[in-house]
Amino acid sequence: MDSTKILLVEDDPNDVELIQLALDSYNFVNHIDVVSDGEQAIHYLLGRDGQPPTQPLPRLILLDLKLPKIDGIQVLEMIRRSDRTRNLIVVVMTSSAENRDLKTCYDLGVNSYIVKPLDFQQFVEMSRQVGLYWMMLNQLPSPD
Repeated sequence: MDSTKILLVEDDPNDVELIQLALDSYNFVNHIDVVSDGEQAIHYLLGRDGQPPTQPLPRLILLDLKLPKIDGIQVLEMIRRSDRTRNLIVVVMTSSAENRDLKTCYDLGVNSYIVKPLDFQQFVEMSRQVGLYWMMLNQLPSPD
């Protein structure tokens, strides 16, 4: 695992830019990998066509729910089913405030569920706080 890397799974280029802008000013993130659909996220984390993944696991996954190809809930299910990725920190950042989505994500073991603010400044500040908490303050167990 790369303890300074984030995987951002987001199909909205504006949200990607805002999140990168919010986190770039901190030294605790060396790299933000961005994928724009659920299928790319699964390939990144679990490999493709029987081949193992080529990237080390990130410390944190920021996951949108409304994604092309494979939606975020299905991605979360696959992450939690795999021995390789089951314990990764997954924070859902979505525009959906639907209780059904919220409940489903928590039932699947999401670490946090955040509804994206519409206001630019609030969005940037929320992204900073999420990054700071999960990358710096939250403690992870050592790998076995």
